[in-house]
Amino acid sequence: MPKDKKVGFILESNTRIAKLSFIKVFKKLEVDLTPEQWVILDNLSHEDGLTQTELANKSFKNTPTVSRIIDVLSKKNYVTRKSDSEDRRKQKVYLTKEGTKVVKRCSKEISKLRKLSWEGLSDEDYEIFLRITSKIFDNFKQYH
Repeated sequence: MPKDKKVGFILESNTRIAKLSFIKVFKKLEVDLTPEQWVILDNLSHEDGLTQTELANKSFKNTPTVSRIIDVLSKKNYVTRKSDSEDRRKQKVYLTKEGTKVVKRCSKEISKLRKLSWEGLSDEDYEIFLRITSKIFDNFKQYH
């Protein structure tokens, strides 16, 4: 591979523009959210009642970071923590009614944004993208 292939820079540039696009959507909808908070809400909208560790794994963030995000979302009344009925040491996180409303309010615009991000690309392009980014992820993971 030529030395000028700056994978990290390319990935970071794409991540940055995606985050800015999400921020623009939230601002347009007048919703007080960050992209990082959205990831948590979105995960809970698909599978409510996850532990902080499960949310950390699904969002590729560490548990303390997810805990802080949940604290903020809890103050906004978007999520609530409840003790796990099977293991009292664990807490599960659930969307509140207000959190569910916010997810519903944002979902259509976020869906449009996701669709826009793939405009002009085929299903085959998506499969190639997944294969390449998964391989890059695995390569970096070996470093840790």
